[in-house]
Amino acid sequence: MYRRIEAEFGMLAPPLTLHAPAPPVLAASWSILREVMVVPGLVTRPEKEAVAAAVSLANNCPYCAEVHGTTLRGLVRGKDPEAIAAGRITDVADDRLRALAGWAAASAEAPGPAPFPRAQAPELVGTVLTFHYINRMVNVFLQESPLPPVRGFARDVVRRGAARVMRRLASSTPLSAHDTSDLLPAAELPDDLRWAAGRPTIANALARAARAVDEGGERRLRTSARELVRAALREPGRDAGTAPWLRERLATLPDRDRPTARLALLTAVASYRVTDTVIADVRGTGADDAALIEITSWASMTAARHIAALQDTGDDPGGHHGG
Repeated sequence: MYRRIEAEFGMLAPPLTLHAPAPPVLAASWSILREVMVVPGLVTRPEKEAVAAAVSLANNCPYCAEVHGTTLRGLVRGKDPEAIAAGRITDVADDRLRALAGWAAASAEAPGPAPFPRAQAPELVGTVLTFHYINRMVNVFLQESPLPPVRGFARDVVRRGAARVMRRLASSTPLSAHDTSDLLPAAELPDDLRWAAGRPTIANALARAARAVDEGGERRLRTSARELVRAALREPGRDAGTAPWLRERLATLPDRDRPTARLALLTAVASYRVTDTVIADVRGTGADDAALIEITSWASMTAARHIAALQDTGDDPGGHHGG
């Protein structure tokens, strides 16, 4: 897996390698990222990076916002990358980038009409799903920024250097002739992922990944805990993830199930609220690294699938591509 990621993505990115304790989940996360984000299609890489950056800002994921904002700076000239990275989407001059970033930023809270033709839904809704998933995993397991802790002019220098590196990686990533079908067993595409059916390689990757992640969640979480997470996603609220909110939901579970259910709930609805204490409590149940990854991966993917299923999948397939 590491050899393939390094060859095709250009680097062993921490948001992928954090999944290593659970190899099927690592394969799932790479399969989705590769087929949606890296493989060329109807949507340009800068457009996908704008969506990734906007979703990451909306999810309070500074690590991913930094990475994808920096990549966008490397790929697009002018002030638009800075505006998107700062969340000033109305200041973006490019109509296409402004529309995509605005749509992506609202994807979880107030999904609106898709600013793209239906043929592009597998890539663009797929990018939304990918980063609602990755943001949650990164918020739980990684530090706030991949860049060195410098400020002022030094930080600008570091960002410019990082932008050049990311431009090179995003522009010249070598892809092998095969897809990721050899990494996970075949699976049927779930109904909530039917928006991907128009792009068979993306649909295939999502189907296999969804099964692998679901199997991990079933190993680590009781049915009652998984149903709590699904119910919380159907009934979002401003207080989601707060102590009173958690107490109300966890009260329905036996004491032994509460630590893992707490981690799953927080990961799904407010991943930035996961603390060392939450993780330590799960460790106290005997959970190892693989268990932590499978719990959080299931919660992250369940949330990402829920959000993706809410999205408009575009206008008539004959619509023009405004790249």
